[in-house]
Amino acid sequence: MKTRDVKVGSIKIGGDNPVVLIAGPCVIESEASALRHAKRIKNIAKKFKVPFIYKSSFDKANRTSVHSYRGPGIDKGLKILGRIKKELKIPILSDVHCRQDVKKASGVIDIIQIPAFLSRQTDLIIDAARTGMTINIKKGQFLAPWDVGNIIEKVEAGGSKKILITERGTSFGYNTLISDFRSIPIMKRFGYPVVFDATHSIQAPGGMGNRSGGDREFVEPLAMASVVCGADAVFIEVHEDPDNALSDGPNMLSLKSLESFLKKLKRLEEIAVR
Repeated sequence: MKTRDVKVGSIKIGGDNPVVLIAGPCVIESEASALRHAKRIKNIAKKFKVPFIYKSSFDKANRTSVHSYRGPGIDKGLKILGRIKKELKIPILSDVHCRQDVKKASGVIDIIQIPAFLSRQTDLIIDAARTGMTINIKKGQFLAPWDVGNIIEKVEAGGSKKILITERGTSFGYNTLISDFRSIPIMKRFGYPVVFDATHSIQAPGGMGNRSGGDREFVEPLAMASVVCGADAVFIEVHEDPDNALSDGPNMLSLKSLESFLKKLKRLEEIAVR
């Protein structure tokens, strides 16, 4: 099922366009780290002619523990993301957790991401839509795929039709998520591009007591399955040293695995019915 195109810079998501890669470390750990990751991912994506949008968070406001690392904060974080955007000439996606951050973030990033836990927050969604920017909303793990129709109406009420919807797994008992790939064609019926978040779909929320766990070995197979089911973009958090990452290490793909993964993904995309 085809959707409308949503244009972000020179990249078009949806319709008959190639699958887009949204990737980067979960959170900005330092300026040097963010730049290093962005350059390496860009070069790998370019090698396989995969359109690339850089993702990293300036503030992870929904960490399991109050003691968990959240990031450098909005001012320092946006400065870093702005430098990456300017020097590497790539679009930027980042999370916005509260209304007061919308305006400031919209001056730097290209896609405002509404986290899954906030996917029903009407005021936040409408404020984000009023910026005129592309809005990526992660479907809450507590929602059915058809429930995103109500979310889309909120964005449209804010005056925007530049909408992406992201599937990131569904709660399945305690500390477990499961991916129902029927959700991709179901959500595409609303006419907007659908992203599959392979990283958070294999997360174990709060599974390690004071932090979330996960099993990164399933990132690749789930991402490839999503492309077969019609995903317009794949969202994958990657890190050069996932075991020592400051956030979401257990479910991030190792940067050294990205090249082989994209090679397989492009081959699969060539034969997948889209």
